[in-house]
Amino acid sequence: MAKTDFVELPGGIPVPILYEDRSVLAIDKPAGWMLGPEDEEHARRNLHLGLTAGIDAGEWWARCRNLKYIRFIHRLDAPTTGILLMAKSPGVIPPFTRLFASRSIGKVYLAITDGIPPQAEWRCDLPLGPEPGYPGRHQVDPVEGKEASTLFKVLGTRGTHALVEARPLSGRTHQIRLHLLAAGCPVTGDILYGRHHPAGLGLRAVEMTYQDPFTRKPVRIRAPREGFSEAFGFAKNQVLIPPGTAPVNPPKPGAQPIPVRPQPTGPGSPTAITKNPAQPKPVPGLKSGTESRTPQPRAPAARKPISPPATSPPSRPGPRGR
Repeated sequence: MAKTDFVELPGGIPVPILYEDRSVLAIDKPAGWMLGPEDEEHARRNLHLGLTAGIDAGEWWARCRNLKYIRFIHRLDAPTTGILLMAKSPGVIPPFTRLFASRSIGKVYLAITDGIPPQAEWRCDLPLGPEPGYPGRHQVDPVEGKEASTLFKVLGTRGTHALVEARPLSGRTHQIRLHLLAAGCPVTGDILYGRHHPAGLGLRAVEMTYQDPFTRKPVRIRAPREGFSEAFGFAKNQVLIPPGTAPVNPPKPGAQPIPVRPQPTGPGSPTAITKNPAQPKPVPGLKSGTESRTPQPRAPAARKPISPPATSPPSRPGPRGR
């Protein structure tokens, strides 16, 4: 029989294999499965323990590839889905660990946010560290935090939600979640830093690229994107840049997105805006289709001129603010 295209978790749960070679295999990690700790309390939802149990039990997915060992090389948070790279032998872990440590592995995530980012593209370099007194939580920590960098790009919007592409340049805990939170748009369904959503956490690892440390050949792994944004109410294949938004130059390291302030609209402002403007009335005698310019009302003068000199022509009040 041929090799399976999946591994299997306890309960007969198949997990698709996205890529495999002699050294590693990459799976499409489902939500809710953690990578640690490996104690009795968390054993039922521990992905590594579940796969190891399948190997020990001689499950076909392991026997068909003569698999005796499996271990994750990097981590994904329990609610995060997508590409998880796993080693097929202990000797594989050190060279791949060095790739991650040297930031030689490219990673792409998709995120759904609560709120629309103020910029179409930006970079966040805020340092991150543990939040004292709250085990498991982290925070932006300019004093003692470790350096962290993420590139972001808005791919589409729906109401008050956005579909964002994230490219982490470092690998800090909860990095994407915290950098989006700092931008004022937390990841949808993030119960640790935001609020619950029926579809779960809106974060998925969809691409990984690296040079194989053994063969020196480039490797590109992709996870399906179909169904991710749709689960959060986006239309299928929706990729719409917010109206009136154009890509901008990334801010300087550590800089925060600057919200766009509305222009003044009161009398005398250079960009006065009238709400619900009335339609201009047709000019008598003007044929249909002829271009015309509707006179604009003048703002009232600050005060009425008092007794102008007789030798001067009568003055007309002009618009204020010019």
